[in-house]
Amino acid sequence: MAATAELRGLNATDRCDRCGAQAYVRVELDGGAELLFCAHHAREHEDKLRAVAVAIHDETGRLGTTDV
Repeated sequence: MAATAELRGLNATDRCDRCGAQAYVRVELDGGAELLFCAHHAREHEDKLRAVAVAIHDETGRLGTTDV
């Protein structure tokens, strides 16, 4: 049985690889690489990301909340 690491949640220091805004989506790629995206760019590139992603961790549900 292979061990899997639990991914930490995204926070304010995680930045979109496309524009530098706060990241709310982590895309895991084959081989362990990951890409981070703001909600805007994750939506814009969603179809292409789904085609290459091993997993997508989406925290866009946090937008508009007052929780810190």
